[in-house]
Amino acid sequence: MTALIEVTNLDFTYPDGTPALFDINLTIRQQEFIALIGQNGSGKTTFSKCLNGLFKPTTGSVNIEGIDTRDKGVIKQMVTKVGYVFQNPDHQLFNQNVHDEIAYGPRNIGLSKEKVEEQVAEAARVAGVSKDIFSEHPFFLPKGVRQRVAIASILAMRPNTIIVDEPTTGQDMRQSVEVMNFLRRLWKEEGHTIIIITHEMRIVADYAERIVVLGKGRVLLDDTTRKVFANPDVLRETFVEPPQITRLSQSLSEYGLPHDVLSVEELVAAFKK
Repeated sequence: MTALIEVTNLDFTYPDGTPALFDINLTIRQQEFIALIGQNGSGKTTFSKCLNGLFKPTTGSVNIEGIDTRDKGVIKQMVTKVGYVFQNPDHQLFNQNVHDEIAYGPRNIGLSKEKVEEQVAEAARVAGVSKDIFSEHPFFLPKGVRQRVAIASILAMRPNTIIVDEPTTGQDMRQSVEVMNFLRRLWKEEGHTIIIITHEMRIVADYAERIVVLGKGRVLLDDTTRKVFANPDVLRETFVEPPQITRLSQSLSEYGLPHDVLSVEELVAAFKK
């Protein structure tokens, strides 16, 4: 798979002198579905903002599709490479109607009117935002729809990588599944790389292919979902536990059950062997 983001020896310290990230090295490739996990304060949000160029490395480098984020004047290029959807969509919606919200990014980078409308239409279609609500104020829409509008505003910039911060926070089970299935569709059918920041390990087990575990600003684990959840001792260092079904299989390992079960179906199959 094509490498989209290369992180090399990344350290990041805030302007007040608070160190946040230490010696991070990893590669993010085209069409991956990655979960960033770790306790609050582990560095997840700081790291994600380094991945979209908002924060520049104190030392080391972040290279996004061939562009070094430390270079001057690259911010406009970054927004077309990596999109960031906030935990609360209200923090990024500020236009008076849905159409202008989705069109804001393409207009801001100077695309022609025809090109703006083309990308707005495509983003709305992919995100499931009906043209019937284009004239409505985003703040008067249900939260699930506001989130889709926020994602559409990112898609309109046509980034390869989309980072979504806590995609299921404040959603009931039905809404959470709807949001995550939508992200899966962007990944599987539209070819985007999806990075989610989440505390919901059940969501991680059901959707992510790869997990990056952060603890005290360092990468503790970076592997497939199955292999990461098979390391409960390391996860405990950052106060994360595997999903309940995985913990159950691990507690029954003396009976020959594997340590990397991710679903009830897998557990039942393991019992039958």
